[in-house]
Amino acid sequence: MRTVVIAAVAAAIVILAGLGVAVYALMQPSAPTDRIRDVFIIVVAFETLVIGVALIVLLVQLASLINLLQNEVRPILQATSETVNTLRGTADFLGESVVEPVIKLNSYLASIQRVLELMGIKRK
Repeated sequence: MRTVVIAAVAAAIVILAGLGVAVYALMQPSAPTDRIRDVFIIVVAFETLVIGVALIVLLVQLASLINLLQNEVRPILQATSETVNTLRGTADFLGESVVEPVIKLNSYLASIQRVLELMGIKRK
């Protein structure tokens, strides 16, 4: 990746140097208006080339992002959803199997304790 960036920068420098030499050659004192027009056409063509390369890079990055979303983020979301559903089932099971019997036992023991207090067998 680093070598690609270095090569792209080197190519850009060479193209800019060539463009500078072309502009210098065309802008000599005896240059008529058509030469100046040609220089601007070359500059516009170079700018179009740079924009085209930037659009290609943008499309490649967009394809990479779509690939990332489809192949990495979607499975993570599915696994998370499955985990949440499992936790929901576990919480329901624990609520029915453990918590309800303990609450009922505590209520029975509290009622027995209150009855014993009312009968005077047990003191507070």
